Amino acid sequence: MPADGPYEILDDRFRTGRCANGDSRLEVLHDGCRWAEGPLYLPAWRQLIWSDIPNDRILRWDEATGTVGVFRAPAGYSNGNTLDRQGRLVTCEQGNRRVTRTEPDGTVTVLADRYAGQRLNSPNDSVVRSDGTIWFSDPDFGITSDYEGHRAESEIGACHVYRIDPTTGEVHLAADGFEGPNGVILSPDEQRLYVSDSRTARIHVFDIREDGTLADGKVFAEGRGDVHFDNIRFDDEGRLWAAALDDGVHCYDPDGTLIGRLRVPEPVSNVTFGGPKNNRLFITATTSLYSLVMSVTGAPRV
Repeated sequence: MPADGPYEILDDRFRTGRCANGDSRLEVLHDGCRWAEGPLYLPAWRQLIWSDIPNDRILRWDEATGTVGVFRAPAGYSNGNTLDRQGRLVTCEQGNRRVTRTEPDGTVTVLADRYAGQRLNSPNDSVVRSDGTIWFSDPDFGITSDYEGHRAESEIGACHVYRIDPTTGEVHLAADGFEGPNGVILSPDEQRLYVSDSRTARIHVFDIREDGTLADGKVFAEGRGDVHFDNIRFDDEGRLWAAALDDGVHCYDPDGTLIGRLRVPEPVSNVTFGGPKNNRLFITATTSLYSLVMSVTGAPRV
């Protein structure tokens, strides 16, 4: 890590927004993963879970004790994890090519595994709206080899973003035209859906109509040079924080300007906010889980 710490100020808004006022160094919470993704903070338990995809397991870090254990193994080569509005775990399982929900008694319910009768590719990330609608990305990362899933041909023949209807459970095509759709997140007011496309190094934004369909898609941000995006998260000031693989963590102003970045020693896969005050940024980066207590607070948990 450079001597001046993890923060790189690219625009004065990164400074005035107190984005560089937190810890002076990254804390390593765990290492030894093969490829870490899908961090999710569980407030009720003060724990963080994340996916170690090639090892086919979900790990758990306990905030009170600092200990790490196995939460689930095998885990279907899980990737992204999130909570629904009832506090149930929603997981994208690349290996099983499905999106699942873990019920309070521990049983697993399959929410989506097909579209129009064809198997999904390898669901990657999901987000749940307050009305129960779920959007998820479905790239082919888990079927291109046996490293993060099971090698197979795509039945659908393309990589899309889908929507699960909260009433019927039906899977709808939400947006197409992607090469490698990855991170998905709702704006804090739930009026827009943001989608990162790893292969085109772009973050797209869509308006959400009343019926849940998407409209007016446009590019919100585009990576510079060899930057490729993975997942994305909002803070409570509307800034978007993006895992940018070899280029650390990017911070975008609400107008789409890149205003700063966090330097990380390994390629960054995912980020999420957590901790009792929701101001601890957890970062999964290749083999490790890092954290940074910040002056910035994550978007409210709703």
